[in-house]
Amino acid sequence: MKRLVMGCAVIGLIALSPRSEARLSTTLAHPRLPLILSQEIGLASWYGHELQGNLTASGEIYDLNGLTAAHQTLPFGTILRVTNLANWKSILLRVNDRGPHLARRVLDVSWAAAKSLEFIDAGTARVRVEVVARTPCLPAKP
Repeated sequence: MKRLVMGCAVIGLIALSPRSEARLSTTLAHPRLPLILSQEIGLASWYGHELQGNLTASGEIYDLNGLTAAHQTLPFGTILRVTNLANWKSILLRVNDRGPHLARRVLDVSWAAAKSLEFIDAGTARVRVEVVARTPCLPAKP
């Protein structure tokens, strides 16, 4: 009975207290984990050997061993955290190309990224794509 009365009192105090307009400080975030600016879930595929050495849409030379990705709309240089939802493996990638060019896919990743996320053999994986930095980091022109 005493707990019931105390519980009701606490709920009443919370209900009567004014709403706070304070915003969460970014200092509360873990220093090694970037804040999530936006996210989407969908199918990712990978591309590799056949495009090695070709120019990407950003003007950079494609390197299948790089940790890069192609997205249809995000600015070049955007940093993404991509998580394979089948095994929860996660990696940070940089957008440097446009794609994918097939319906229902949200991302194309480099061969190295697909290997790290463990979906080379499957060819595609259901992933969560989180934007963690929108600062363009364009490569220097040769």
